[in-house]
Amino acid sequence: MKRILLLILSFFILLPVFAEEPVILPSETGIVQNVTYIDTDDGITQTKQKAEIKILTGEFRGENIVLENALSGNPYYDIRLKKGTKVILHAEDNGNGIEFSISDIKRAGTLVWLTAIFCGLLIYVGRKKGLYSLVSIIISVFLITHILSPIILFGINPVIGTLLVCILSTAATMYLVGGFNAKSTSAALGTILSLLFATILASITMITAHLTGFADENTMFLYNTHPELNFIAITISAIVIATLGAVMDVSMSISSTINEIYETDNNKSVKELFISGMNVGRDIIGTMANTLILVYLGGSISLLLLAGNIDLLKFINLNTVVTEIASALIGSIAIVICVPFTAAVASCLIHKYKKKEENDIDIKLS
Repeated sequence: MKRILLLILSFFILLPVFAEEPVILPSETGIVQNVTYIDTDDGITQTKQKAEIKILTGEFRGENIVLENALSGNPYYDIRLKKGTKVILHAEDNGNGIEFSISDIKRAGTLVWLTAIFCGLLIYVGRKKGLYSLVSIIISVFLITHILSPIILFGINPVIGTLLVCILSTAATMYLVGGFNAKSTSAALGTILSLLFATILASITMITAHLTGFADENTMFLYNTHPELNFIAITISAIVIATLGAVMDVSMSISSTINEIYETDNNKSVKELFISGMNVGRDIIGTMANTLILVYLGGSISLLLLAGNIDLLKFINLNTVVTEIASALIGSIAIVICVPFTAAVASCLIHKYKKKEENDIDIKLS
């Protein structure tokens, strides 16, 4: 099993990515020194901010530039500047030199201390397991950002790429946290089977509901850049990835429980272990399925508020709404189906390998 995992991982890491990408100049950081307001009236009254900005990074560090920042009155698009605000400067070569424009306010500093708190608490509370968990998170993020994204842009089917990446992420997480044993293998197999089921269900849903794959503004931006991509397959991939974490949690919980039960009483049969796993799984189902539904609802609260301004029949049939509801339901179904899958696999594998270990010990002692 270790050799197979190493071969698959080596294939992805060494996979050449030949996707042609445009030359993108690195963005720089600047700080606003001064802001003045200008009202223009070229047929349309508009307010602009004229900002003096000092560049803090890169080749032009220390230089002051003056940029205009248009305000439309729409808070979604407006970037309101004031003295001392740090901004991200987009750099572009116009043929006569580098030209800067204000891209957005620099906000990443907040993410740094939030990440520090998360990592610190994870290691402090989880100790060794917490550290392994952190490593598995880093591996999963790396697989999605540096393996899955490039191969999708290269032209590989997003669904196939997602399944392979999810298998690698599952294996890394399970074996790092649980060790190389029957318990971790059972949890990994239960997760993979559930994801395959979710993938099939998501594919059928996309076809029968006539979903387009264009569920948000980000998808439209991506289409403008890469119109050749299969956006239905990308939506299926997004559903599967969103389901992965919850399914891994359920499968490891059931597998660990069955393993502990057998450690306590090694006279239990496969059937008895399966029944115990199902009993534990039934308790898990309620909270985990509820968690996933609430995650999707929380991310769609603005959409829910919009329902008050539109006819219900029209609202419930919107492409965006159906996609969000379908994603939540498919994820919840995957959690439910994960219980019998994992219970069946874990009860068989743990019983088989534990019995084999016991027999090997008896032979050595005799």
